[in-house]
Amino acid sequence: MSIQPINVLFLCTHNSARSILAEALLNHISKGRFKAYSAGSSPRDNQQPNPIGIEVLKSAGIATEGLFSKSWDDFAKPDAPVMNLVITVCDNAAGEVCPYWPGQPATAHWGYPDPSEGDGDDAHKREAFRQTLYALRRRLELLVNLPEASVSRLMLETTARHLAKS
Repeated sequence: MSIQPINVLFLCTHNSARSILAEALLNHISKGRFKAYSAGSSPRDNQQPNPIGIEVLKSAGIATEGLFSKSWDDFAKPDAPVMNLVITVCDNAAGEVCPYWPGQPATAHWGYPDPSEGDGDDAHKREAFRQTLYALRRRLELLVNLPEASVSRLMLETTARHLAKS
């Protein structure tokens, strides 16, 4: 008997840093129980994942193949995978009006500072990306280890919102 994975969409403004880290990390640690995606409310033309973020993921042993920046509009289309949980990972995206998500997924906000911002050199930004990856891992490990009874829509939303406080 095959159990469908729980689809999770991570949202940010440009889909180049935090949401990309979350997508790659959840797919890495969930052992197929979750399927992660990421998107942005307004990715720039020709937006690509931040190269420092990709470097940090690779150095942590996390696969980066197939990661690319995309609009959240792609996930509101009729042929898009139905999401069970949508998590905003930046404060800008959390404050924006989201498209209609088919299936009315659970939602939560986990705010993280943008590791690519600031005037620091690449070494400082690399460390900011590592710290963001570490903070995401803490919450995502709790999420993937939830008992089966905790992943119904209501329980998933309540738990994901509670994890925002941890």
